[in-house]
Amino acid sequence: MAKKPTNKRNSKNQGGSRYAALAILSVIILVVGAYLVNNRSRKTPPSVPPAVRQAPAPPQLPSQQPPIAINYSAPKKAHPQQRYPATSTVPEDSSASAYKTGAKGNLAIIIDDMGSSMQQARSLADIGVPLTFSIIPALRNYREVAAFAASKGIEAMIHIPMQPKGWPERRLESNGLLVSMDDSAIGECLEEFIRNIPNAVGANNHMGSEFTEHEDKMRVVLSTLKGKGLFFVDSMTSPRTVGMRLARELDMQAGRRSVFLDNEQESAYIQGQLNQAVRLAKKTGGVIAICHPHPATIHALEAALPGLAKQGITLVPASEMVR
Repeated sequence: MAKKPTNKRNSKNQGGSRYAALAILSVIILVVGAYLVNNRSRKTPPSVPPAVRQAPAPPQLPSQQPPIAINYSAPKKAHPQQRYPATSTVPEDSSASAYKTGAKGNLAIIIDDMGSSMQQARSLADIGVPLTFSIIPALRNYREVAAFAASKGIEAMIHIPMQPKGWPERRLESNGLLVSMDDSAIGECLEEFIRNIPNAVGANNHMGSEFTEHEDKMRVVLSTLKGKGLFFVDSMTSPRTVGMRLARELDMQAGRRSVFLDNEQESAYIQGQLNQAVRLAKKTGGVIAICHPHPATIHALEAALPGLAKQGITLVPASEMVR
C-alpha cells in the first residue's frame, strides 16, 4: 500500500505555533514574577527605624542662617559734664588722714541747672533733706523755681553761665559770660542775675572751662559777688581754674566742688559717686557734691539721702561748706 505524502505546510505551521506559545508563556511568567517580587518588597518591613531613614534636611543658604548672638555693652549716654573730672583733688584735713568706722562728716549737695521745671523742684523738695538749688537765670521757669525755693526754705544760688572750651560749637545760654566781654559788660550781667534771683546767697559757674582760666575776667566776677555779700563755689570744670586762688586773695567766702554725682545718668553710677562723697566727707570733715535734676539722679537721691544720717553724714546747705 502506498504512503500518504507528508503535508510540509502543516508541519511548518504547527512548529511556528509552538514557538509563539512558548514566547507568550515566557512573557506571562516574567510579568507574574515581577509582580510577585514587587508586591513582596512593598510588604517587607523596613530594616532600619524610620527616623534613621529620613533624609537629612537640606543645608540653609547663608541668608537663611539664624543670627549670631553677640554680647556687648551699649555705650552709656554721656552727660555734657562728663568731660570734667568726676572727683577733684581735695586738700585733706591734717587731723583726718584716715577715717575710722563711725566717723562723721558734712555733705552739701548742689543741684545745678535748676530753673526749667517746677516738677523737678517739687520732687527734690519732697526728699525732705537740706539741698541747695543753683538756678540758671535764663531758663523758662527760673523765677518760679527761685520763689518756690524761698517759700520752702531751700537755699538758692546763681548758676552763672560761662564760656566753655569749644564755644560756640558747644551751646551756651544767650546771657552767658564770654572772655571777649569787657569788665563793664560782665558786671552788668552779674547785676542783672542778682536782681532776678534776689534770694540767692551765693553763685557757682555753669560750664566755664574756658572762662574760669582767665584771671582778669574772674576777678570781675568775684569782686562783684563779694560786693553783694555772695559766696562763690568753683564747679571745677577746668583743672586750671583760678577761682579759688582769687577768692582767697579777695578774702571772700568760697568753696569748691569735690564730686560730680551724675556724669553718667545711671543709678548704680550715681550711688557709687555718692559713696565716694561720703568717704571724702568722713575723711576731710565735709565736702561739696554737684548733680543735676535728671530723673535718674532724683530717684537715686530719693533712695539714698534719707539714710545718710545713719552713716554719720549730716546734709547741709552749701553756705555751711564755704570758708
